[in-house]
Amino acid sequence: MSPNGSDRSPRRPMRRKLLQALTAGLVLATATGCTYEDFPRLGMPTPTTEEAPRILSLWQGSWAAALATGVLVWGLILWSCFFHRRTRTKVEVPPQNRYNLPIEALYTIVPLVIVSVLFYFTARDESELLTLKKKPDVTVNVVGFQWSWCFNYVENVDGSTGDAKTSKELAGIPDRYKEDFPANAGGTFDCGVPSTRNPQTNNPGPTLWLPKGKTVRFVLTSRDVIHSFWVVPFLMKQDVIPGHTNAFEVTPNKEGTFMGKCAELCGVDHSRMLFNVKVVSPERYEQHLNDLVKKGQTGYVPAGIEQAGHEKNRESNIL
Repeated sequence: MSPNGSDRSPRRPMRRKLLQALTAGLVLATATGCTYEDFPRLGMPTPTTEEAPRILSLWQGSWAAALATGVLVWGLILWSCFFHRRTRTKVEVPPQNRYNLPIEALYTIVPLVIVSVLFYFTARDESELLTLKKKPDVTVNVVGFQWSWCFNYVENVDGSTGDAKTSKELAGIPDRYKEDFPANAGGTFDCGVPSTRNPQTNNPGPTLWLPKGKTVRFVLTSRDVIHSFWVVPFLMKQDVIPGHTNAFEVTPNKEGTFMGKCAELCGVDHSRMLFNVKVVSPERYEQHLNDLVKKGQTGYVPAGIEQAGHEKNRESNIL
């Protein structure tokens, strides 16, 4: 009984608040709108390319390692709190352990092992994802600029004359990428502005069309500052750097219209740099290119800033 005659323990309000906090946390964790089918992906969207499951597997593995580490750390903390707390009958200071060499070695070596394992799997998957195959089925030069995107379809399309390998608009692209361009690829293009919308979904941004089941190489160039090309369900993004050309390949395996965005803070209207990716059958893709040619959108728009000096040196060393 408390001094004021009440049976209420002073610890009860604290326990009640702790229970309320735990209940609120449980509700917050379970009310995210995820279904049992979404949970294994741990927040990632459904993969829509042949390469995306590799990225998803790396993501899941990283979360599994983080969860195991967290459970171990939380367990040790709670164990210490409950089993080494001072009781009301004992007021002496417990034995103090200092300079325990095995323990110090343990908490130095274990993090190094964890980081090394994560580094190995990351480097392995990154090397595979950034490997460029010879002669991709489709090549698209993605041009980022403030505040939208242009897509140069490097294709030999009826009604469009020219050669992508010698085009002055594509002069900033390194020769090692041009070697895989189709012969006599006059090409066609599509450009957007922040107010552009997809006519089918009304989603903001221009629409990049891709054929299902074909290997697509994205050659990324910028006209001004650093952007980042990110198609969300592809689970893959890469920086678009002025004076430095990046490239990667994917093989879309699911038809539909998907969301894309710039994932690099590139200025005041960064949030408006949105685009759409429409994956269709190869026949529908060819029809779309012909439709662009009929609209007069032949040739290519300028790819961007010419290669920087250090990038030219890097290219010469590679070649």
